[in-house]
Amino acid sequence: MFSHIMIGVDDVEAGKQFYDALLSTMGHPPGTIDDKGRCFYFTPTGIFALTKPINGEPCSHGNGSTIGFAAESPEVADAWHAAGVANGGVTDEDPPGVREGGLGKLYLAYVRDPWGNKLCALHQMG
Repeated sequence: MFSHIMIGVDDVEAGKQFYDALLSTMGHPPGTIDDKGRCFYFTPTGIFALTKPINGEPCSHGNGSTIGFAAESPEVADAWHAAGVANGGVTDEDPPGVREGGLGKLYLAYVRDPWGNKLCALHQMG
């Protein structure tokens, strides 16, 4: 359904450092900086990207928005969460763990990146 997600950061190099650490726990290689100074993470299922806002204003996060990353297991979600916190992010919502509801049993780990974006690692449990 989605081709890509691009978020604004005020410092692309700092953003790359944070997301390189976070996404490496899921087996993704480091991001690639293009000739316009943007950072891209290419995967078979989509692209995640970082950029300074093109209007020159400071970046801002979307209130009510969450960017979800697929985790292969609860252990990967835990490692992802730990990497996020160790690299300047903060835990958001409850600690990582199982949530049950209308969508079934999910293992979720939430973190806010240094720019306030709400991120989630999600593992669908059988």
